[in-house]
Amino acid sequence: MSFKCGIVGLPNVGKSTLFNALTNSNKAQAANFPFCTIDPNVGIVLVPDERLNKLASISNSKKIINTTISFVDIAGLVKGASKGEGLGNKFLSHIREVDSIIHLIRCFDSDDIQNVNSTVDPIRDLEIIETEMMLADLDSIEKRLEKNNKKNIEDEILTILEIAHDCIDNDKNIEILKDQFDKKKLNQSGLLSVKPKIFVCNVDEQSIKNGNNYTEIFISKFGEENSLIISADIENQINELENEEKKNYMEMIGLKKTGLDKLIQKGYKVLELDTYFTSGPEETRAWTIEKNCTAPKAAGEIHTDFEKGFIRAETVSFQDFIDNDGWVNSRTNGKMRLEGKDYIVKDGDVLNFRFNT
Repeated sequence: MSFKCGIVGLPNVGKSTLFNALTNSNKAQAANFPFCTIDPNVGIVLVPDERLNKLASISNSKKIINTTISFVDIAGLVKGASKGEGLGNKFLSHIREVDSIIHLIRCFDSDDIQNVNSTVDPIRDLEIIETEMMLADLDSIEKRLEKNNKKNIEDEILTILEIAHDCIDNDKNIEILKDQFDKKKLNQSGLLSVKPKIFVCNVDEQSIKNGNNYTEIFISKFGEENSLIISADIENQINELENEEKKNYMEMIGLKKTGLDKLIQKGYKVLELDTYFTSGPEETRAWTIEKNCTAPKAAGEIHTDFEKGFIRAETVSFQDFIDNDGWVNSRTNGKMRLEGKDYIVKDGDVLNFRFNT
């Protein structure tokens, strides 16, 4: 599976610049005026994983195949978007299609880059976006709960919608839904307000390493767990450099990881995802799965026939595979296990599936 992250925020906070940096492209138009992006740009990016090269070296694989992540550059929202301001209804519909939301927050001063508000206030800006998403949810819920539509909704989804309506209408924390219902059902509800979120504070070069007053205030309120500090402009510059130049420049400005690496790491954590591998002479490949995924379900990521006809999974942990120099020694040294249908695949497992067609 590949997951899709939508980059949202007010106009001119750097969404298209960040998108171009993350996808190493110039697909998204970036300019100093609101609503530069109308239709969403989509970029598919390989997920870097140093474990792949180690596995491929041992297996003498002909090729390496990374798993992928998609980024969607969604046009800037404004106050009143839920009522159609700034073509907001169209933009909000694009957000419904993503797995997680990257809130890009302006945390820099600039006389050159137009700001839709008179001051820089990251908390206010986030509240504008989240309010518009909640109002869009409220409008959608009320239509779905009308008598003629209500009968077509399954009971659990109906309960989610009713609780969400009460939360939004009475200014309660809608996050309580995440404690009461599983992620799959919440996704099926189609609500924007409960999608997993990553907060990215977009800063200038001077603030990359330690942040600034804006990031300090923002992170003190929303916490570090889902928050990142990135400079979209600097990330764009880094992508224009060759490998050695890139390494030297990052060391010079005190940047240990690229924004892409940080976002992917945070995205996997927020979306509760793991990676397993297949490795042999033809290819070494990474596969993305949800945490607590069973072996048959993991096999289904390769092909539905693998899941339907699943018998066993030959399983070796990544470290055991490396330490024992591949499949043969792992089997000989008792590090390979045969796991059945109830096995929960762990991050880094190297798997070979046995199945009937």
